[in-house]
Amino acid sequence: MKPTITNILFATSLSQNSTYALRHAASLAEVTGAQIHVLHVNEPLSDDARVTLEMFILNTETREKAVQRRHEMVKQILAERQQRFWAALDAEGTRIRDQVTSIEVVDGHPADAILRRAKELGCDLIVLGAHDHGFTHTFLGTVATRVLRRADIPTLVVPYREHSQQIQK
Repeated sequence: MKPTITNILFATSLSQNSTYALRHAASLAEVTGAQIHVLHVNEPLSDDARVTLEMFILNTETREKAVQRRHEMVKQILAERQQRFWAALDAEGTRIRDQVTSIEVVDGHPADAILRRAKELGCDLIVLGAHDHGFTHTFLGTVATRVLRRADIPTLVVPYREHSQQIQK
């Protein structure tokens, strides 16, 4: 039987649970031979953040550079976390790293961007982590809930694990 999972979109929020969710994506990729596409979505700046930028950075060009620098910093953090994740695995586990075919940071609303990129990349599975929330918040988090409701491909939401098998940030 031909594998039904050939492309996995791993959506990361860069939270602690994201590393745990990546372990599941890597494990599935190892078993199926699927390619992994890593995605982080930068949420648009809120109106309050934009007003604050305008108050403290009067020059338009400097403000635009600050927003661009934010995007670059997230790319750097994502690259560092990927490096640490793969370095912490044994030799057999690091072979899976070759199955990571793209790592990207895009701007937009997370659920919309995740679903759009999954479609554009021809993904068969979306993997993302649930958030650690208290009783006053939903267990899955807003992004995971929105992706689950609208996805037309299987979606694995990995629950938050406080003390289990996590690779440090």
